[in-house]
Amino acid sequence: MTTCWGTKKDKKVNEETAFKETAFIRNGSKLLEKLVDIWDGKCNSIRSFSAAELEKTTNNYDIRKMFFRNPFYKLYKGFLQGIPVSVKKFEDDDRAYEYCFNDIVYSSKMSVHKSFVKLLGCCLETQIPILVFEYVGEWTLEDCLWGPEEARCRPLLWIARSKIAMDMANAVAFLHAAFAKPIVFRNIKPSNILLDDNHEAKLSDFSLAISVPEGESHVSDEVTGTIGFIAPEYLATNNFNEKQDVFSFGVFLLVLLSGQKAIDFSRLPEEEVLLRYQVKKCVEDDRLNKIIDSTIIAEGAWPGKEQQLQAFAALALRCISKVAEDRPTMIDVSKELRKIHRSAISCRQQQG
Repeated sequence: MTTCWGTKKDKKVNEETAFKETAFIRNGSKLLEKLVDIWDGKCNSIRSFSAAELEKTTNNYDIRKMFFRNPFYKLYKGFLQGIPVSVKKFEDDDRAYEYCFNDIVYSSKMSVHKSFVKLLGCCLETQIPILVFEYVGEWTLEDCLWGPEEARCRPLLWIARSKIAMDMANAVAFLHAAFAKPIVFRNIKPSNILLDDNHEAKLSDFSLAISVPEGESHVSDEVTGTIGFIAPEYLATNNFNEKQDVFSFGVFLLVLLSGQKAIDFSRLPEEEVLLRYQVKKCVEDDRLNKIIDSTIIAEGAWPGKEQQLQAFAALALRCISKVAEDRPTMIDVSKELRKIHRSAISCRQQQG
């Protein structure tokens, strides 16, 4: 004899199974559509995870497992087959739904490059797919600059900063030059750069990435991104291309150099709210040391260091030129930062 409780339980199981199957079909169809649109259907293979697997590894998305959150998603640390992973769970939101598929489609092609967070797989059984990435560490560059004390306990020294800048420039240059349709990342900022315990940096979150169609000079889309990192021509016209990334990368370089936020309304009345204007003024007045992070100053001086800092600042200012055409390409930025980093290492070693 079947009990009432047993009937209800069976009904619930059937409903959950039907929901997962429906979600899998809907999400799989959407994913295929995006893959065809962006990569002509070609992609690197990634693993398919079940909803149950990810619930188990995150202890049903226990807040104590969460190490990062923003308005669109949360990151949880888990273990799969003994390997640490980062589980990315998007909020139930229409924009997050689109961002999620963007992240899957672009991240799946980046496993060949060491400076991107590697996508291991995803779960299509949920309302919005859940993504599984390699676990890099729980701190972002933003945390290491302005976050909790445990994130700032190992100071970011000049050589480490120059390497982070070089590695991130290489990553963005790869996006712009390695594909038939250049990829504009559109959201280069400290909170999207993850650091491991050795301050090795990896770029994450392709939510806003977009490809420039072959034969086209730009893309038109609503303004999106982070205030302080958006290029003026994008704000004015809704049109952008790779030069948007160059601009935001220039702001990122200024943040690395100064340890200050790109935009800060708590600055003194005589100071500029936007960091880029403040740096420009200091450079024009020959007072670069005024805006260099105190951690870099506290390291002390050695032959060549001042020239490296000046070259770094000058490159950043070229990247944020008001006229897009006056900005360098990311390949040129990458080459210049490689020179600066190599000089920093060489001069430091000679100094002992």
